[in-house]
Amino acid sequence: MSIRPDSWIIKMSREYGMIKPFEADQVRVVDGRPVISFGVSSYGYDIRVSNRFRIFTNVFGSVVDPKAFDPKGLIEVENDVCLIPPNSFALALSLERFRIPANVLTLCVGKSTYARCGIIVNVTPFEPEWEGKAVLEISNTTPLPAKVYAGEGLAQVLFFESDTPCKTSYADRKGKYQNQNDITLPRI
Repeated sequence: MSIRPDSWIIKMSREYGMIKPFEADQVRVVDGRPVISFGVSSYGYDIRVSNRFRIFTNVFGSVVDPKAFDPKGLIEVENDVCLIPPNSFALALSLERFRIPANVLTLCVGKSTYARCGIIVNVTPFEPEWEGKAVLEISNTTPLPAKVYAGEGLAQVLFFESDTPCKTSYADRKGKYQNQNDITLPRI
């Protein structure tokens, strides 16, 4: 496997529809105001976070259990800024929709602008032939409230291409998060 450069990302997005909406440049200013960058980078793509968030809360005394997830433990927020409480966690949705080829795997890492503020982003790999919007897992590791800005860059996707397609893709396995267009909660 080899990591793919910006020219490959541009080609695959235009010809294969791998990322929509797609920004072929690194955008740092929108309507005259600075933003946390998004779009094509040297060896990846900086994805934006939508304005839809779910923040964890302990108001109802829920327990986080991946086998029996209780959605009452989340507060829904739809706003241009999400304020994540100290030492807390939120789920969000990417603005971009992805269509991953059968011979590609991605890894996603947080952007340094957020990481330097104690905001850590985790996104599980986009497996071969996975399609949908990404659910972004955001941790505020600080003892202070933290802001996340909708419509701006939050994480970088790195694309790894194999010489051959995988034997069994995410689509072949009928993966449980295939074609998600909303913040999908844990399933087993």
